[in-house]
Amino acid sequence: MSLEVTDLHVGYAGAEVLRGINLTVAADETVALLGRNGMGKTTLVRAICGLRPPMTTAGSILYDGADITKRTSYQINRAGIAIVPQGRHIFGSLTVLEHLAVVRKRKPTNGEPWTAERVFDFFPRLSTRQKSLAKSLSGGEQQMLAIGRALMTNPSLLVMDEPSEGLAPTVLDVIQDRIEGLRGTGLSVLIAEQNVDLALDMADRVVIIDDGENPWTGTPAELRGDVQTLERYLGV
Repeated sequence: MSLEVTDLHVGYAGAEVLRGINLTVAADETVALLGRNGMGKTTLVRAICGLRPPMTTAGSILYDGADITKRTSYQINRAGIAIVPQGRHIFGSLTVLEHLAVVRKRKPTNGEPWTAERVFDFFPRLSTRQKSLAKSLSGGEQQMLAIGRALMTNPSLLVMDEPSEGLAPTVLDVIQDRIEGLRGTGLSVLIAEQNVDLALDMADRVVIIDDGENPWTGTPAELRGDVQTLERYLGV
């Protein structure tokens, strides 16, 4: 499964935010989406996942060769794209196990299906909290739950918006290790992230968004060696 975004224009109430974005994510590839706050990363994530607002006014989003530009969020999820939203958006009154049980599952395109037991193996900390209400979890545990909930839909593309936000370094190490553990499973990953070092450690390829456009694409090694680009677009 592959994602192809071509000349995408997206905005809110007539104000254009993305102006001609181009982006690809190949099968079993991890792509990091980098840029300063307010440059359009979350807008692009929402557009890809069919969340409204914003509204797409031009361009196309193809997934596995099919045009999903105008599809609803649930149709896009059924096609195989799952989102781990910024801020987690877990339901405080549901238990960990209930979160994993209520999601609609699709038939996996490759590999073994995700089950609650597999999520608990993936995040052992959640196994000990499976009967706890989500609102009682720590921030790190809530992020693990948000990832586990998305995986339970058996996606072929996992989209993550600011997964490191508000997390302690020790928890970040766990999240990074688990995301890297998805390599080789056939799952593609798109990560919109502010933590440049974390993103470069996890990604196969990097796309920078600046003021609604994408002026730079390359490998993590190329970006680490490009001091001018790091300073100009990321303030590093």
